[in-house]
Amino acid sequence: MLLDRSERSFPRVIIIGGGFGGVEAARKLKDKEVEVLLIDRNNFHTFQPLMYQVATGTLAADAISFPIRKMFKSQVNFHFRMAEVLNINEQSKVVFTSVGEYDYDYLIIATGATSNFFGNKQVEKYALPMKSIKEALDIRSYVLQNLEEAVLRKNTMDRQRFLNFVVVGGGPTGVELSGAIAEIQLHMLKKDYPELSTHEMNVYLVEGTGKILGALSEKSSQDATRYLQELGVKVKLNTQVTGYDGNTITFSNGESIDTKTVIWGAGVMGQFPEGIPSEIIERGNRIATDGQCRVIGMQNVYAIGDVSAMITEQTPRGLPGVAPVAQQQGSFVAEHILKSINGETSTEFKYFDKGSMATVGRNRAVVDMGNFHMKGFLAWLTWMFVHLVSIFGFRNKLVTFINWTLKFFTKNSGIRLIINKYNRPAVETAKDV
Repeated sequence: MLLDRSERSFPRVIIIGGGFGGVEAARKLKDKEVEVLLIDRNNFHTFQPLMYQVATGTLAADAISFPIRKMFKSQVNFHFRMAEVLNINEQSKVVFTSVGEYDYDYLIIATGATSNFFGNKQVEKYALPMKSIKEALDIRSYVLQNLEEAVLRKNTMDRQRFLNFVVVGGGPTGVELSGAIAEIQLHMLKKDYPELSTHEMNVYLVEGTGKILGALSEKSSQDATRYLQELGVKVKLNTQVTGYDGNTITFSNGESIDTKTVIWGAGVMGQFPEGIPSEIIERGNRIATDGQCRVIGMQNVYAIGDVSAMITEQTPRGLPGVAPVAQQQGSFVAEHILKSINGETSTEFKYFDKGSMATVGRNRAVVDMGNFHMKGFLAWLTWMFVHLVSIFGFRNKLVTFINWTLKFFTKNSGIRLIINKYNRPAVETAKDV
């Protein structure tokens, strides 16, 4: 039972968001003299690095999701509420939600990020983002729906729009997703759709800068580009999207591609409830924090992970939006709160970069660990091991391993089901009628 402030024996720490940072903070507070309340709109944690495999049919949604209540079943000081957080009132130290209001002594905002369309409402309307399980399942359904539609078109020119797949954004998500779609073209298309030719299907990866995997080394970028091209992906660098009307995507260089499928992975922006002063919102809609993850100008309020902007001389653009940052910040803030309760001081947060990696289809990956670089099959095994051990739950690890093993030997992604048909907004032109 959740007690009111006057009835509690220990301070209450409210964590908003059940992602990597929020979960890590809650775990670090286990068996401590605090009451932990985690609030999230979903009752499960999602392992986002493998979201693209749900979108392309390699894994089922429940293979990368784990119930939050089950995750903390042995933590007696933990409580969970599935709710939308509506507002934060710092003066009264209350969080208002769709299921009630909860007072706090310490607040951790770990609400993550959503897709950033940079103000282009037309692209936002028709492109497919991939920041949640539902969006990943929408992509899976829509890709298959377009293949089904292509079969019905007898005219080659008419069906080309259904067979052109454009992924925007050359970060790890875009690289891994475009590689996975290319493998569908190579290994599945002819088996499932004998009426279609593999030469008719095209996969494009569009990046606005001069290289993909910009956060990785130049060597990794070059190797990943070569791997994608070997899979048949058409990589378009220094290409900015100017519009997408549901039928044609246009670029700043005047080029265009007729396509029914544009998947957007070009940028993210922080998301958080009302109650955060606008003057502390930094670039990318992120909340400004000090070196101890405290929200600037707010007492006992912290922001971690993708929603946090820790701007320092060493990190003028903030820390990268990756899971290890969120996890390390979650652990740091939990320990910082415990020290604050005991009247102790804390050092500044220091991010330890363990390295970066990305996979580009079967047997292909790139890994950077400091000055050490790996590529190819060994890097792919390293990528698989790191992700497998990071997934929550033994069942999820086992299911994922079995699926990966079957795919390795059969070159076949088995989950090609259209359970809930995706209905995107109606195209305003009559071009395809």
